[in-house]
Amino acid sequence: MAAEPDMTMMLVTHNAFRRDLRHLAGAAERLDSGDAGGREAVGLGWATLKAMLISHHEGEDRYMWPRMRTGLHGRADDLAVLDAMEAEHDRIDPLVAAVDDALARSGENGTRLAAAAEEFRAELDRHLKHEEEDALPLVAAAMTPREWDRCLAEMRGNGLAALRSAPEFFPWLIGDASAADRAAVLRRVPPPVRLLFQKVWLPRYTRQPRWL
Repeated sequence: MAAEPDMTMMLVTHNAFRRDLRHLAGAAERLDSGDAGGREAVGLGWATLKAMLISHHEGEDRYMWPRMRTGLHGRADDLAVLDAMEAEHDRIDPLVAAVDDALARSGENGTRLAAAAEEFRAELDRHLKHEEEDALPLVAAAMTPREWDRCLAEMRGNGLAALRSAPEFFPWLIGDASAADRAAVLRRVPPPVRLLFQKVWLPRYTRQPRWL
């Protein structure tokens, strides 16, 4: 039986987004408008989530969907799934901006933030579920495992870009992940990356309070 593309990194990334959605929802409920320290911590957590989401979606839009379109040429129903993925990205963008706006209004109570956070959470959660159920299963028909690995590398950026983002990306991805998710990711990276993650990147990342 031929090997299929390994979806581990995509699924672990989705789990990290869902974890941060829970953090955002909790912060929106608990954040006091007069708590400057809490607002700073929530702002840092949100800034990290936003940066990771934008990078992820840009990678999909630039590399993943075009590669899949080539591999699925002529398969109208499958191509419609990719159309839906791109449309959902477009719907999520203004919801990110709404959370930005709510966090910037430091003098208000949490009602605006709670509403913006819930709308963003619901839309992103629906998108992740839709992608997992309908888009990711199409990867095996569109790409070989080697092509998929190359696609993931392109989504992470070129060598220098990936190196620069690694000290934040890996702690965000698996610093608070389940033991299974953490082990699954660390098995896929070279020993020096595992060592840096454990000894340098994660301790430095956790010294900066995020969320509440």
